[in-house]
Amino acid sequence: MRMYEEDGGAARGLWVEEPARRYRMPDPVRGSAVRALLVVAVTLTEATVTFFLAVTGSWLALPMVLIGIAGTVVATWAVLDVWITRQMWRQRHGVLSQPSSAAGARRR
Repeated sequence: MRMYEEDGGAARGLWVEEPARRYRMPDPVRGSAVRALLVVAVTLTEATVTFFLAVTGSWLALPMVLIGIAGTVVATWAVLDVWITRQMWRQRHGVLSQPSSAAGARRR
């Protein structure tokens, strides 16, 4: 890696800033997405532990299966919460209301 440019001799930065391809998620949506990610990760870890308990024939397998069912319901709700929060944010802070090209063609 060369630290100096060939013509000017000035030090080059470690990276070059590029504009973001997509905008950052709004804070409420990001918060619910992080929450959903954590809940899904815990549920998948719990499912793995349940599988190994069932394979070994442990008595804890049955309670863990019941807890796993409850965890799946909670994880589904958490993922739906991301979608609902995103839709609510869009409705409240909204996108610019402009007719689409198809609507414009229909009126003409």
